[in-house]
Amino acid sequence: MVVAVYMSLLFLFAQYLPAFIGADAALAAYDEDSASYVFLMLFQFVFIIVALSMVLRTIHRRQLRTLIGRRDRAIYDFWLCVKFLAPLYLVFWIMPMPEGLQLEAHLRLGQWLLFLPLALGLVMIQISAEELLFRGYLQSQLAAQFRHPIVWMAIPSVLFGLLHYSPNMAGENAWVLVVWASIFGVAAADLTARSGTLGPALALHFTNNIFAILFAAPQGNLDGAALYTFPLKLDAPGLAATVLPLELLMTLCAWLCCRLAIRA
Repeated sequence: MVVAVYMSLLFLFAQYLPAFIGADAALAAYDEDSASYVFLMLFQFVFIIVALSMVLRTIHRRQLRTLIGRRDRAIYDFWLCVKFLAPLYLVFWIMPMPEGLQLEAHLRLGQWLLFLPLALGLVMIQISAEELLFRGYLQSQLAAQFRHPIVWMAIPSVLFGLLHYSPNMAGENAWVLVVWASIFGVAAADLTARSGTLGPALALHFTNNIFAILFAAPQGNLDGAALYTFPLKLDAPGLAATVLPLELLMTLCAWLCCRLAIRA
């Protein structure tokens, strides 16, 4: 039902967008090299939140906020984890990169700062939609039915990974993205189970996507709003051997930071 409602809302949005902003503006918004395209892709995740809210009220007789856990604890854990994660990601990106992956200036700093408040809000919408669905909803529903953590951690994480399967973009490396996203999902699932709220998982996802979309993005892959880009083709041969280990190591370090944060 969530998928059906989401797809229906997405279809209606695409159909009526030209009527609201004009055909030329709608066409420009779908230019993959533009910041507007990045903002449009991020905004569309709001329909997942709407669909999930509708299903929760109709089927489960519960409100969307119940997926988050205690609100005060979630907010506290979110900001605590962000304080731990931000320096880690900043150090990672300012470290010397391997040959061929050096950062290149993309947007002017003034232009980027002008976009930043809107971009941060849209990234929050995007990561909230995914965390509410996969950790808040699927994980908690499965945990209520099955006691073994393999069930309620692995199933949502694998589904989250499959959401990132994109052979058109990554070619033969599409499964590399699935593996990384699934492991990222397991880290977020563990943090959710440890804290009892979505706060740490939201912080992990938010910080990761801020740096991956708004700070330094792969050239040609949602890089329209990025301050820097780096020349990485997701369909390049050997990606699994070169980039995946770095991504997994970064995910491990970020997960450990959040574990330390919520234990502090």
